[in-house]
Amino acid sequence: MNLTQAKEAYLSVREKVTALQLAYYLNSMDVETGIAPPASFPFRGRQLATIGDMIYDMTTSESFMEGVRTLAEAGDALGDPDLLHEARETLSQSEKVAKCPKEEYLAYSTLLNEVYPIYVEAKHTSDFSLFEPYLQKIIDYNRKYVGWVATPERAGYDVLLDEYEKGFGQKEYDAFFDLLREKLVPLIARIAEKKLVYGDGFTKKLYSAEGQKRFCEYLAPVLCFDRDRTAMLESEHPFTNNNGNHDVRITNHYYEDNLISSIFSAIHEMGHALYELQVDDRFEGTGCGGGASLALHESQSRFMENMVGRSPAFWERHFEALREVFPDELAGVTVQDFVCHVNRVEQSLIRTEADELTYSVHVLIRYELEKEMLSGKLNAKEIPAAWNAKYKEYLGVDVPCDREGCLQDMHWAGGSLGYFPTYALGSAYAAQIWAAMARDLDIEAAIRGTTLKEIAEWLRLHLHRYGSSRDPKELLLLATGEPFDPHYYVDYLTEKYSRLYGIEA
Repeated sequence: MNLTQAKEAYLSVREKVTALQLAYYLNSMDVETGIAPPASFPFRGRQLATIGDMIYDMTTSESFMEGVRTLAEAGDALGDPDLLHEARETLSQSEKVAKCPKEEYLAYSTLLNEVYPIYVEAKHTSDFSLFEPYLQKIIDYNRKYVGWVATPERAGYDVLLDEYEKGFGQKEYDAFFDLLREKLVPLIARIAEKKLVYGDGFTKKLYSAEGQKRFCEYLAPVLCFDRDRTAMLESEHPFTNNNGNHDVRITNHYYEDNLISSIFSAIHEMGHALYELQVDDRFEGTGCGGGASLALHESQSRFMENMVGRSPAFWERHFEALREVFPDELAGVTVQDFVCHVNRVEQSLIRTEADELTYSVHVLIRYELEKEMLSGKLNAKEIPAAWNAKYKEYLGVDVPCDREGCLQDMHWAGGSLGYFPTYALGSAYAAQIWAAMARDLDIEAAIRGTTLKEIAEWLRLHLHRYGSSRDPKELLLLATGEPFDPHYYVDYLTEKYSRLYGIEA
């Protein structure tokens, strides 16, 4: 097969697969936002299994595999570095799929299509036993999967970690988390002895869901969330999903007794969305469209949520708009009160509500549990007890129920083992990107603007426009001029919280 034939064979299948994947996208949005009635799930599952069967056959066919392998091995002769990168990534993934027994691969896809409503019911009723048999099947499959696709370089849990962040396995993550333990745990202990003094009466009031939605809509243009190409919906667990860079959807969840939750979830998800919206149009419909990795994606959401969204400059500009939505509830509340509250450090139960400083500990707990799951040391039935023990050990808190414990995150219900460590890594990437941006921009002045367009444009030029056309390590190097250095993250947190709590760094 020559290059012309190889390109035709590959692009023909890619176009069909991309079109079929729209069904998965729309089904995910329907199910997770509650649009799809529960009675539709069994038939939908069978339909999606049929689509999965079609995709499996197309992407493991002899002609497709020969075509993509020809392109991947062509090197500079292909004359298209983006297509070359895409072909190499596609070949790697297709070879993995081909190593999976078809019946098990498709059965697992069907399982994942069925499990989400079970997980939601388990969370609502705080009854882990409903979810347990499904989670055990997910763990069992992933244990078999890493055996099927293992290489001399990557085996066991490392296979999954590398899939979510290329080049990162237990060796790299262990070193990263060891640094965080060494530098941040003592800081957390020192801060635990202190208390921020501010007016917190506003945190004990109720805020209507309708008002929260109005303020999140206010934030949309501030965060450059282009409403011609986006949607803002509701789900049990906030997330971002997209079909190319012209259909990007985020969800949120509104708690009337927790105003802060929806605001920072919106900012977080709009950070994810901005990444997708700013990928160059030339990558639409290709394997290079979308964010390059989970950690790079998380760097963008955490950058917006924490480094921008929790800054005094941001609220000095936008707090009055929030007060206009809730004039009675926020009467007498100062910007200083609000900023102190959203930056306070506390030992807490919920990862998504955690402060910046303790956040990585929540991730570390999940990382350690997943290592034990994949190694065979921990089965689904044992997870609640193991979870509760680690929260007591690391954060000193007692977990009152499964809903606030091991059922709080939807990731395992989606089969996403290996995903959680990217949250902490993404936060570290964000700090390094912030430092690089600060060399070019007056970031505080940019935050004080009507919108964050100056910041968004810097991110577009230095990171977003490339999509996933290069490996994450190369993209971080392009954006910052340096390889990954976790000390930027440690230094950022140490400086910020030492200053906020009045202790010596």
